[in-house]
Amino acid sequence: VAGAAWASQEHVVAQKNKAFAVKKLTVKVGTTVRWNWPDDTGDTHDVKLSSAPRGVIRFHSEEAGSAYSFKRKLTRVGTYKIVCTLHEEMRQTITVRR
Repeated sequence: VAGAAWASQEHVVAQKNKAFAVKKLTVKVGTTVRWNWPDDTGDTHDVKLSSAPRGVIRFHSEEAGSAYSFKRKLTRVGTYKIVCTLHEEMRQTITVRR
């Protein structure tokens, strides 16, 4: 399909009530995942990659309380484990497929 190489995909994950809105997510390789903090979160969160496929560079957002966004493009097939280091119960698993 002409232009398909230019198409990009983005998946938005909200954070609310000390939880990621989506705990398990499956996306295609090359998808950008964006985590959003709402304007009225009332709490501070971060996003840290705790485990990933071999060769993936670990990432860790800054801590933020509201109206913040952090994104990463997932370029390798495999399982990505995400955690908020401030709230142990905030965990997410992202599976990246071809």
